[in-house]
Amino acid sequence: MSDVQSAAGLLPTLPNLSATFDRVVYPARQRGLALSLGVGGRVVSTLLAPTAPLPSSGSVRELRRRFDALLEQDLANVEAGHYPRELLYQMPILPYLVRLPEALTDIPRFLWRSYRGNYADVPGRGGGDRYPDYYLRTFHWQTDGWLSSRSARLYDPGVELLFGGTADVMRRMAIPPVTAMAARAGRPLRILDIGCGTGRFLSQLGRALPDAQLYGLDLSKHYLGEARRHFAAAQDVSFVVENAESLPFAAGYFDVVTSVFMFHELPKPVRRRVVREARRVLAPGGRLVICDSAQLSDSAVVEDVLLAFPKSYHEPFYRGYLSDDLAQIMRDCGLHVLDSRPHLVSKVVVGEKRRAGRTRRAVQ
Repeated sequence: MSDVQSAAGLLPTLPNLSATFDRVVYPARQRGLALSLGVGGRVVSTLLAPTAPLPSSGSVRELRRRFDALLEQDLANVEAGHYPRELLYQMPILPYLVRLPEALTDIPRFLWRSYRGNYADVPGRGGGDRYPDYYLRTFHWQTDGWLSSRSARLYDPGVELLFGGTADVMRRMAIPPVTAMAARAGRPLRILDIGCGTGRFLSQLGRALPDAQLYGLDLSKHYLGEARRHFAAAQDVSFVVENAESLPFAAGYFDVVTSVFMFHELPKPVRRRVVREARRVLAPGGRLVICDSAQLSDSAVVEDVLLAFPKSYHEPFYRGYLSDDLAQIMRDCGLHVLDSRPHLVSKVVVGEKRRAGRTRRAVQ
């Protein structure tokens, strides 16, 4: 062996250099975002609920532990090949900053709506049966609720502000159960994301599985208009404006159904109707993957933080959601639960539609 070859054998490979870079730069970047965005998020929360108590010291310690664990899991998922490393740096910070002036001009209306409790200040009211009553609200006190292009433009920066730059990271925790399914199937999957909103999760999933056939469904045409901006013209993605309580697809059509940050904004009976519909359109052996807010069943240690959320932001169904365990909903609706675990202030629950002869519980 030549001296050159011997020296080359001592050098780290390019993938190892990338992994080393990511393990230094990525956590530092996320901690910087958490610090800077956390200040702004705290100011907004205080303006909305000035008398709300601060989180307990125990909750703060647990959230810091979970934050570190979330970043470590994100890096581990990349190293395991569940999604490309480019997603670690996906947040479009500059475009979000460009939208900041528009968001700032809305703060007075935002606060006035909150102080008056005017949750019905949305343009879709009186528009017939297109939208269910529970949908016609100014969720988070945001102007127009889900019913304007302006709301859609400002949604993602607002959510990242609320979660201190971890919203996309928590969304990514729902990708590994889907990529594992793809590896097992050995073919491109047909995937439906219900309540896809602006398409942030669906676009991440598309980068992880570029050959997948993607469908995004949402009740807001305005949010779907924003979602289309995340995809290249060559990608196999279709968008449908429809209610997830009655999916316009044939039974058994999809390999995977996903949903991210939607179930906490649904009334209790609607959550079950949506899960039953998801089960109906899943093929035997298919998976339902839900990423949503943490619940008391898995996160009682940060109960004070979870209970404070609806005091600041208009979330009419959130308190009921906290005790309405998603894993149990899946079981009640005929799915076999494969996994359920928290990630910071979110959780991911994975259910499987058992093949004929293996279903343990009938759909109720």
